Amino acid sequence: MVSPLLRLTVFLLTELALWQSFSPSFGSVWSSKLNERPKACILQDNSTSVVHVLIAGNFTTSKQLGILYIVKADFQDEYHMALGRKEDMNRQGEMKGSVSMHNTPTNVSEIIQDYRLPPLVGALKASAAENAASFHFPGHNRGQAAPSSFSELIGKQPYLHDLNGVPELDHLFTPEGPILEAQKQAAELFGASETWFLVGGSTCGIHAVIMATCSPGDNVILPRNCHISAISGMILSGVHPKYILPDYDADWDIAGGITPSQATIEELEMKGQRAGAVLIVSPTYHGICSKVAEISKLCHSHGIPLIVDEAHGAHFGFHELLPDSALCQGADLVVQSTHKVLCSLTQSSMLHRSGDLVDRDRICRCLQMLQSSSPSYLLLASLDAARAQVSENKDIIFHNAIELAMEARSRMSKIHNVSVLDIASFPHFPDMDPLRVTIGTKQLGLSGFEADDILSKDFGVVSELVGTRSITLAFNLGTQREHILRFISGLKHLSAISAASNCTKYSENPDHVMPFDGFSMRLSPREAFFAQKTKVGIKDSIGQICGELICPYPPGIPVLIPGEVISEGALAYMLQVRDKGVVINGASDHLLSSLLVCNV
Repeated sequence: MVSPLLRLTVFLLTELALWQSFSPSFGSVWSSKLNERPKACILQDNSTSVVHVLIAGNFTTSKQLGILYIVKADFQDEYHMALGRKEDMNRQGEMKGSVSMHNTPTNVSEIIQDYRLPPLVGALKASAAENAASFHFPGHNRGQAAPSSFSELIGKQPYLHDLNGVPELDHLFTPEGPILEAQKQAAELFGASETWFLVGGSTCGIHAVIMATCSPGDNVILPRNCHISAISGMILSGVHPKYILPDYDADWDIAGGITPSQATIEELEMKGQRAGAVLIVSPTYHGICSKVAEISKLCHSHGIPLIVDEAHGAHFGFHELLPDSALCQGADLVVQSTHKVLCSLTQSSMLHRSGDLVDRDRICRCLQMLQSSSPSYLLLASLDAARAQVSENKDIIFHNAIELAMEARSRMSKIHNVSVLDIASFPHFPDMDPLRVTIGTKQLGLSGFEADDILSKDFGVVSELVGTRSITLAFNLGTQREHILRFISGLKHLSAISAASNCTKYSENPDHVMPFDGFSMRLSPREAFFAQKTKVGIKDSIGQICGELICPYPPGIPVLIPGEVISEGALAYMLQVRDKGVVINGASDHLLSSLLVCNV
């Protein structure tokens, strides 16, 4: 009589053979090729004389992950022949010990369900399930030595999955298994030729794309309201900036996007200088989009690659009311913060390439130089999971979030003395992210910081971005209607206070200045970074060359950049936002009583 376990084995192998030839349910052709170094844990069950083999290597499919096969010891050879491999049989036969089966699928449906996990998530799950004799990093040893103060906060499960250097989890710099497959699936979803996972955030991606497109001495054309990462990327690469002033609305104190400019490229060409790339920020932190398609066409007419810092737009293109993504508008390199609106873990991002204008091998070399050699597989797997989450319902996944944002925008606009930013404030630009809602506070007689402080203390509201005259909310897949109603209650409270104190009209600040008014460069950011410096009093710094990167954060847009001449306007703006309570990063003197200037 054939045992139930043997029947299960035959069933699984038969199903595997069928899946390899045709799998309409998973939409992918299956291959029986395992990763180069599959892991196997074998134990002898004394009661049934059955060997349990846990294969942690993955099949090269769009639905990879480790799977448990239960086979009789006598059929080990047949098992490996069915998979097309007999390697490591001697090594597997020598392994002894026992493993806990508490995480083992107990029926066929559970086993098959595992195949639906994203490839890297599945590989991480299988590796963590091993009863491995662990002699590798990290030092907490799969949670065995997890610090109690932190494990009491987050539990031990994250430690169990905090693995590194385990072969079956693949290698970030030379992926051949689940990381490669996960990146391929991300590229397919986002419409890229190739996608790289980033564990150093979009900052790492911006550094890489500048270094991959520009050589020392080249120029990169970029907006003056670029993120701080673009400045540090120029310092690393020795690239010179050719700044474009963004559109600016003084009424809101908000910078917008940039418009295509043939003149900027031609100006460099007339000087015999080369533009290695054009870098734009779209959308901005406030959700304002530039005309990416037009800028892309202009760049390509000169053979210049277009880089788009789309850190705030990873969700674009996944709903009819969302703007088109930069990739579908012709961008060559796009950096996205997958953790901002999508749902990967903080610090995880993606870099996408489209077309052949940029050398992909150079991108790989730059990433290998900039990324950690010990990447967090929790971060990497979270990217894979976020991709899978969108893939499951990509046309409707943001429907509820957009409806909530539209409802909130409508309710807020009806509150007395409250204004809501819309694209009419930036008529030169085509679109605005509907999931980014910015509320004006000037008619309330309050700065954005003052209003945000009341909303935080009295209503428990935590906003994404606070400006001198506004508060910006980021809506996402987890936004809750109850929280929207709480924010609206807070706005009504502010409106009532405003009416009671007769602060019905915003009092203009005569000292208000534009943040980028009258800037000029004397040194490249790299030259200024490495120059000898002197600390001088704040008033004595005017007219001298700035030696440090001074940046209110958020939004992370520098007010003073190494190599720029310190102007009265920039200094006044910086002191103004400091007095409003903005955190100033980069300054050696956080009180801003002094500045570092270059000895030139």
